[in-house]
Amino acid sequence: MKYRSRTNRIVRRAVLFAGVLLVIGLLVALYCSVTGIMLSVIEETMRARTAAAVNEAVFETLADGTRYEDLVTVERDAQGEIRAIFANSYEVNRIARDTAYLSQKKLQAMGEEGIAIPLGAFSGIEALSGFGPAVTIRLIPVAVVTCGFVSEFAEAGINQTRHSLLLEVTAEISVALPGRKEIFSTTSEVLVAESVLVGEVPEIYFGGRL
Repeated sequence: MKYRSRTNRIVRRAVLFAGVLLVIGLLVALYCSVTGIMLSVIEETMRARTAAAVNEAVFETLADGTRYEDLVTVERDAQGEIRAIFANSYEVNRIARDTAYLSQKKLQAMGEEGIAIPLGAFSGIEALSGFGPAVTIRLIPVAVVTCGFVSEFAEAGINQTRHSLLLEVTAEISVALPGRKEIFSTTSEVLVAESVLVGEVPEIYFGGRL
């Protein structure tokens, strides 16, 4: 009888231990699933906010009416042919610096407003992630924004070339949740200025960046 009682106790403890492990495993699986869905919603929201922040920052930076001539100088020879194209380094760097600063500042403010996540996302079932009332989660994402100018040349007619200056803005955003961290980046290109150049443009300028 004592042997049977001791055996029963061991079996009960083993079953209890297995049950605890099963519950912990289910909770971990649910947490991972919920966290994955939440990060997906957060990433989608932050990508949309990044695009808005970049557009606003570019608009504010160029509010003084920057023209093509302010950014680029085209040097011609006596026959009017294009000899060289020079970028105004000071102005180009100023625009890139100001846009990066404003974009980062706006993204920080947008993150502090919180992100609305449907209640269905907390079920851990992806099909239900878009349903239910929204729950606002306050996050402070870390955003690092870099800017650079890109040149694009395209034929615009006989002996004519369209030169477009685009500002390429790349934002790297880090979002941390308990036990998990996600880093994603998004790149936007905004047309800053363009002009149609008459004359043959040397092949050396068909590279890309200023």
